[in-house]
Amino acid sequence: MQRQALEVQTLYAEMLEQLVALEAGRAIGHVPGGFVTKNVKGNDYYYFQHLEPGGMKRQAYVGRRDAILDAVVERFERGHKAFEADAASIQRLASLLRVGGAMLTDAPSARVLSALADAGVFRLGGVLVGTHAFTVIGNLLGVRWTGAAMRTQDLDVAASARMSVAVPDLTADIPGVLEGLDMGFLPVPAFDPASPSTSFKVRGQGLRVDLITPSRSAGTAPVLVPRLKAAAQPLRYLDFVIESTVRGAVVDGRGVLVSVPDPARFALHKVLIAGERPVIAQAKSEKDLRQAAAVLGALLEDREGDIALALEDAAGRGEGWRMRLARGLSALARLEPQTAEWVSRMLDAVTP
Repeated sequence: MQRQALEVQTLYAEMLEQLVALEAGRAIGHVPGGFVTKNVKGNDYYYFQHLEPGGMKRQAYVGRRDAILDAVVERFERGHKAFEADAASIQRLASLLRVGGAMLTDAPSARVLSALADAGVFRLGGVLVGTHAFTVIGNLLGVRWTGAAMRTQDLDVAASARMSVAVPDLTADIPGVLEGLDMGFLPVPAFDPASPSTSFKVRGQGLRVDLITPSRSAGTAPVLVPRLKAAAQPLRYLDFVIESTVRGAVVDGRGVLVSVPDPARFALHKVLIAGERPVIAQAKSEKDLRQAAAVLGALLEDREGDIALALEDAAGRGEGWRMRLARGLSALARLEPQTAEWVSRMLDAVTP
């Protein structure tokens, strides 16, 4: 782990602030497209030509040109110019962050995340988890991670089957978004032929999108997430990690606003699941522990109270949770004994 320069941390905070403001002020002017007119038998008609998430071009009929529609078009053009100026500022900040040494996301993954964000996945309550969230969390904490814990092209998106109802008319068609990217995404067949796919992969490449959801029972059958028009694989303990989230920015050629878990919960979730993986997945268990150690180490330096709060919540969920945390911390001690000892003491302090 290396500390990022203060200037880089400041640039990242500024870009995140601009992305949040842009999202909060999202309006018609932010839609990637524009109005065009067609003359049919001497009359002008408005069409809205736009790019769907992924870059597919569409035209939608609006209506015959009149004073009311002229006013709508004028308002759109004003908003569009303001949006372009904001987007240019964010792109400039992203360029400075690349030069300054911020944690970067590979271009194909960033393209997928941008399409998912444009489709409203994160506004609906979707949460980026896994190694790509680890990258975002590094920038949020002002550090750079190193080593094998960073290697992946898997994109893990977590969502509850009961997603946000704050935006009742919004849905995000994840299979449609991925197909529209024209990157070659195909559904990965489930083990049970009767079950829907919860993963999408580019044939011959490592790029993959996995949809996961908190497990509500002992079953492992895929769960339909209606707002995403897709199914997700239920996983244990996932409710703990997505109950408290923060906004973060993916840095590539531009910035993409996403939601990621609270860093302390992200790390403790890794501790929990490391001991649950089967023997054939020990490499993943070690990766979980290395990511947990990195995040916990950074938090112990600056934000120890975040760990205590997350531990108190986890320990309060029952003896089984406390036993699994203790077991995971014992495994962590083989890699980072000092970090594991500090967190174990904190767990003892919050255990009833």
